[in-house]
Amino acid sequence: MQTAVKPTSPDVMSAGPANARLLNLLLPCILALIVIRLWLMPLPSSFWIDEMATVFVVHNGAKDASLQVAPQVAQSIYYFLPGIVDRFFGNSEVAYRIPSVLAMAATLFFVFRLVVRFIHPEAGWFAVFACLSLRGINYQAADARPYALGTCVAAGSLVLLIRWLDSGRLWDGLLFVAAASLLWRVHLVYWPFFGVYVAYTIARMARVETKVGMRQAALIFALLGALLLPVALSALALNRHASAHVIGPVPSLNDLTTEIKLGLIAGSCTLAVLAARWFGWPQNPESVCSGSALLLILCWWLFQPLCLFGFSWITDNSVFVPRYLFIALPGAALMATAIAAPFLPTVQWRRVSVVLGAGILLFLGQWGRFWPVHEKSGWKAAAGRIQELGLGTEAPVICPSPFVEARPPAWRPDYPLPGFLYAHLSVYPIQGKIYPFPFETSPEAEKYAARLSRDTLAGSKRFVIYGGDHNVWYWREWFAARPELSGWRQKRLGPFGDVDVVLFEQD
Repeated sequence: MQTAVKPTSPDVMSAGPANARLLNLLLPCILALIVIRLWLMPLPSSFWIDEMATVFVVHNGAKDASLQVAPQVAQSIYYFLPGIVDRFFGNSEVAYRIPSVLAMAATLFFVFRLVVRFIHPEAGWFAVFACLSLRGINYQAADARPYALGTCVAAGSLVLLIRWLDSGRLWDGLLFVAAASLLWRVHLVYWPFFGVYVAYTIARMARVETKVGMRQAALIFALLGALLLPVALSALALNRHASAHVIGPVPSLNDLTTEIKLGLIAGSCTLAVLAARWFGWPQNPESVCSGSALLLILCWWLFQPLCLFGFSWITDNSVFVPRYLFIALPGAALMATAIAAPFLPTVQWRRVSVVLGAGILLFLGQWGRFWPVHEKSGWKAAAGRIQELGLGTEAPVICPSPFVEARPPAWRPDYPLPGFLYAHLSVYPIQGKIYPFPFETSPEAEKYAARLSRDTLAGSKRFVIYGGDHNVWYWREWFAARPELSGWRQKRLGPFGDVDVVLFEQD
């Protein structure tokens, strides 16, 4: 038996046209404020290291010899977009990140359409704000990397897949193929998402919920497979050297539960249930998803993280990196919306969405600083601080590479600059004579460092160590222990997030 609605419940209070007009005004205003604060205001902040790799690829081309150490970096059609931006607006942080802002805005539009179709006509705003409650969604929007484009292509291709299955027209199927064939070309790690297309198509056909017949479906997916074959061959070739590019350990079950955003799912369900009981809202059976729609949402939410988790365990080469899972985040937001839907009456969707949007603005706005930052890597500020020293052209600057690929034999003491392993030096130039060091210590690196300390550093008046904080700290201690540098003063000029600068000077 449903609980009777109280006379003072929000259902009654929100029934008037004045209340509806207020909600219709508040929703886009809150959305605009979130976009300004979380997407636009971080745009001028420093590039992080992978974004500087984007600048390097755009300026030097995918066939640059130094990229042979990391050939997967340039394997993306994404670079076409920052290339256009660079040609007209230069390589500023704002310009390079604008394509990602536009891609994520399109993603929210696609999410809105899918929710209205599958869950409830009034649930679109709730799903959009559920997306914006995920840091990974907002991170993509201000990141000069392929992830926002990949998420956009994935969402858009699902809209086209649904359109094709609804209409049964061959032309709609070809549009889906055109969009889906781009996804793997955006990033090679997106291969699990193609299982979403297959699973949903099979479900619709098995439940006789589509006009598409077996022959047309076979033709469409055969065409998609043919278009993806060159990418698959390239991915298999690159996978032979995958261990050289691993940046983290094999994930744990705790990592998996964190990355599939169970907190968002459980929180949405809990809040919806508590609100319904507190205000006496009746359940809304009209908001229950169909079986095929629920399958699509589940696959979008779980396929990418589960496949990359399994691949990491099977191969012992971890690709379970949060940014590689961003493509699944809209699926998590849709699942949160679907779980909350039965507990939210039609008239309450927009009111609850306003509260959710206001909470996002309040708790995710980085209000401790006026200008929020995109990343904690302050390469721009660190380079600026080095420039303030006025080192001149001959003062030694020891630069450990921030790229994991900077190991012997790819790294060597005479590594030619500019090069990919030191892309940050091209984006944020500094004064001084650069001495390239590897990503981590090695016998070759320490032998080189001993010779440099004895033959060069001891005869200079000052030198700088500049790079990722842990690398800087290691070499700071290493050089401080050298007898020829005994008594030299050390001054830490940072920290700049996870970047650091240390100045050594003679007494």
